Amino acid sequence: MNFERGALALVGGFVSVLIAAAWISPPASGSAAPRAALNKAEPMILSGGLAPGAVTSEMIKPLDLEQDLNGFDVAAGPVGATAGSLHATFGRLGYHLDKIKSGDKPVPRVFLATLPEDLAQVPENKQRKALFFRTMLPLVLQVNEEILADRARLWKLRYSTGLGQKHTAAERLWLRVMTERYGVKAGDIDALISRIDIIPPALALAQAAEESGWGTSRFAKEGNAIFGQWTFSSSTGIIPLKRDQGKNHQVKAFDSLIDSVRAYTMNLNSHRAYKKFRSARQAIRRAGGPLDSRVLAGKLQKYSERRQAYVAALRNLIDFNGLSPLDDARLDDGTPEEKIASAI
Repeated sequence: MNFERGALALVGGFVSVLIAAAWISPPASGSAAPRAALNKAEPMILSGGLAPGAVTSEMIKPLDLEQDLNGFDVAAGPVGATAGSLHATFGRLGYHLDKIKSGDKPVPRVFLATLPEDLAQVPENKQRKALFFRTMLPLVLQVNEEILADRARLWKLRYSTGLGQKHTAAERLWLRVMTERYGVKAGDIDALISRIDIIPPALALAQAAEESGWGTSRFAKEGNAIFGQWTFSSSTGIIPLKRDQGKNHQVKAFDSLIDSVRAYTMNLNSHRAYKKFRSARQAIRRAGGPLDSRVLAGKLQKYSERRQAYVAALRNLIDFNGLSPLDDARLDDGTPEEKIASAI
């Protein structure tokens, strides 16, 4: 008993230090409400399990850039090769959006650290948009898997609490970390359940396209900033060229695309500006219905100064590009042991 108390005291002290550090230098969830780089990460294919930072991948053979790229018309020369080779890789894996939308195939666990630098040079608009969606979709699904793992653990603790069972030291520590991370009162499991939940893929993709100019914005290129989150820390942001006089915000930059997606989900799941979004999502859950991207988009007026016009733009993106079926998309069940890290 004394040993357990001593261990808990030691762990508690360690957590207090981490909390203090997070308070002084808050994570991405502390970014300013409406908006989401450092040096660019290598264009590495990443894929794997739930653990953040896992670096595993579909085995991708080096591509011969002279090969037939199935009619994918990009600019000649080394600049145009990146988007073309990525398109060819997706094709070799059988990764096509129409097959994902129809439910015929799962999404391969292939994650890019950065978007192709020549994405804006792909002349065909339809191909450029498809390449953007195919790059971002696995990342969104991966982060949703991470969230669902935490949610499942949370429901298990809620059930055991209802049975009057005491939590272990590890469970108490995990709950404390979660309450601090998501900004709820200590021990409030119900509040955590309303916050620790997924963002429907179609909505995330629509916001990614809208906020990053289909991955071609300066912020996306320089800092993997796909969702336009603001920060007031000069060490982690990119200064907007047309920032209004008197403003001191920057656009938060990230080491990789998946870090940007994680920060985006945390922003929607924790910031007070998106309380109505979370309430609507929870109401859908309680009613037993599927999360609808178009419905939930209607609760994101505060994400942009454009307000209702922003909501209309998101819904138009979802409808025009037929994204709603992607709310049912799932990653394949390949195991990390079968994959390796590789670069295009």
